[in-house]
Amino acid sequence: MSNVLSSALAFLVVFAGVPCGAQDTSSPPATIATAVPATAYAPAPERPAFTSGVDLVALTVTVTNGQRRLLNNLSAEDFQVFEDGIQQPVSFFGLATVPLDVALLVDGSASMLETLPLARAAAAGLLHTLRAHDRASLVEFRNTVRVAQPLTDDIARVVEAVNGITASGGTSLYNALYITLKDFQRQAGADATLRRRTIVLLSDGEDTASLIGFDEVLDLARRSGVTIYTVALRTETQVLRQKQEQGGRRYFSQADYSMRVLADETGARAFFPDRIVDLKDVYDAVAAELGAQYALGYVSRNPMRNGAWRRLVVRLAQLPGTKPRTRTGYFADAARR
Repeated sequence: MSNVLSSALAFLVVFAGVPCGAQDTSSPPATIATAVPATAYAPAPERPAFTSGVDLVALTVTVTNGQRRLLNNLSAEDFQVFEDGIQQPVSFFGLATVPLDVALLVDGSASMLETLPLARAAAAGLLHTLRAHDRASLVEFRNTVRVAQPLTDDIARVVEAVNGITASGGTSLYNALYITLKDFQRQAGADATLRRRTIVLLSDGEDTASLIGFDEVLDLARRSGVTIYTVALRTETQVLRQKQEQGGRRYFSQADYSMRVLADETGARAFFPDRIVDLKDVYDAVAAELGAQYALGYVSRNPMRNGAWRRLVVRLAQLPGTKPRTRTGYFADAARR
């Protein structure tokens, strides 16, 4: 990234009024530790602790069956993890109990004016499904990006921020994603405990105001290990007009394609609801997945830290018909966490 672009982004975050790396002081401090073997994992019921180290490759995995129903009764022995075609020993395993950090990114552009009441309610519904030790944040984007509520375990504060979203201006979607992913990277470096990190992005249109491009955002998403759920909303009038123009088929724009790629590459899902009232069902589906995810970790058999891209595949060999979903790979950087 050029110095001019970096400086512009820095100005954008400062202009928003809240540093993108700001953290809530209610989160407890932690110390660095190493990976916990899968066979030895036994979390305390009142506060499970999951530790990580610089060599642990952490994966968040969602598993569905042929009917797309979530499976949440699997064990570590059911999973096989392959890196560049070579099976890796799973050294860490947990189901949903691994704490979650979720960043809600909400389009606050002028075109969202009629949609915002339902969007607020749907986002608040997802927040209310979070559990103790989970954390959330809210990022609004329009012409600029505003961190309306930094990461906190006080979910009521995030709900309050969601209810305060207003609509005006254009859409700087890629700026918002880039800033949030960078913030998550910094947080990962500061946290000793292993946490799942997720973005839930809602937008109703093309990016019109970003300094950052899609390729830069996709590269950062691949490096961050953050799961990105995307919701590309269209009004019923837009959908009807597009179907008429496309002979009854839904029109998928370049923006829709970008939303799908971000979700696919990070192991999440892309949603394209045809009706605004479907937003609640979409956020409920995301909440259900977040509550049924598996956390897997392994130390790669390949000791090289040369920055190369390594392809990841997760299989359930003894359970045909199941579909595990996770990020497509990672970069083996020397400083990777």
